[in-house]
Amino acid sequence: MKNSVRELRTALGWSQADLGERLDVSRQTVNAIETGKYDPSLPLAFKIAALFALSIESIFTPEA
Repeated sequence: MKNSVRELRTALGWSQADLGERLDVSRQTVNAIETGKYDPSLPLAFKIAALFALSIESIFTPEA
């Protein structure tokens, strides 16, 4: 699954650790999501979308 988490995070000037704190996950989890090594659970995806005030579909897109 592709996502725009890194672009959204850097646009706000947040580090991976900053985003992890806001989501209550580790920096390593943020890194794994950003690099596509880990797809977040649905509750975490909702948390990410709410934090950036965007829809889940605008952040996460299936790879064709």
